[in-house]
Amino acid sequence: MSTTAAALHDCRKTFAETLIELAEGDPRTVAVCNDSVGSSNLGEFQRRFPDRLVNVGIAEQLMVGAGAGLANGGRIPFVCAAAPFLTGRALEQIKADVAYSRTNVKLCAMSPGFAYGQLGPTHHGVEDFAWVRTLPEMVVLAPADPAETREALRWAHRYEGPVYLRIGRTKVPDLTPHVPFEAGRAALLREGGDVTLIGVGTTVSTVLAAAGELAAEGVEARVLNFSTVKPLDEEALLAAAGTGGIVTVEEANVHGGLGSAVAEFLAVRNPVPMRLLGVRDEFTPTGSPAFLSEYFGIDAGAVVRAARELAGAGRGAAA
Repeated sequence: MSTTAAALHDCRKTFAETLIELAEGDPRTVAVCNDSVGSSNLGEFQRRFPDRLVNVGIAEQLMVGAGAGLANGGRIPFVCAAAPFLTGRALEQIKADVAYSRTNVKLCAMSPGFAYGQLGPTHHGVEDFAWVRTLPEMVVLAPADPAETREALRWAHRYEGPVYLRIGRTKVPDLTPHVPFEAGRAALLREGGDVTLIGVGTTVSTVLAAAGELAAEGVEARVLNFSTVKPLDEEALLAAAGTGGIVTVEEANVHGGLGSAVAEFLAVRNPVPMRLLGVRDEFTPTGSPAFLSEYFGIDAGAVVRAARELAGAGRGAAA
């Protein structure tokens, strides 16, 4: 699928529209933010429900604590902030007030990964998967496009317990308009038996584009959208292991991220050759999302090269 020919969308717009829809249908729905009404796209929500938006100012620890308090009072709080500040500044409160206490808080990490581009490493949210997936009770979601963002939010609203959602800012094409969303289930977007490509969030469109290039070379790649980072779809991973090789691609640190989670599971169940593409053990430099994707080797070309290596090795072993 070509991302240049398709219309591109900002998932934050769908997030805002869906949150308003949920608030209209359930008076318990509230939003909490850290002086991020604009960047979290909460302006219309604030206009429609001025008594249901709590803006604590630039105080992320208080923001998460307030969300937990609102949940204890019977509300369903969607706590919204830029991913690096929601996790980096309030991780203790996320651990103690949300995960350990199992409060019904929905943590909405806005503009994760490289979305803030030129603002540099302080604003790049690439450590969050590693931090939050270690917390018991926490469901971790990263929808791939507007349709999946809508359904993930609806699911989170119904679910009784802590949820961490990555809401992308980088524009993406429509990928899953007819694919049902189910937390804990990976979506099979393309069949293939030579190698498996696993994407999450913004990288799903990348792996689909890479699969198209590989097909032109005679390599049939299976494509999985792992919009649920925790809990993992173990059945889908065991099936993917049957293709002989797996490439994971994430706009996140490979140490502790989705690729690590996949490798941890398969290492004791069905080890297969893998390539984990993502941020290496270094701070992200300043640059556009496109530059950073190429720099860290998570662009379509890098995915093609990694998949080609695995598929070639598998064919050599078979021969």
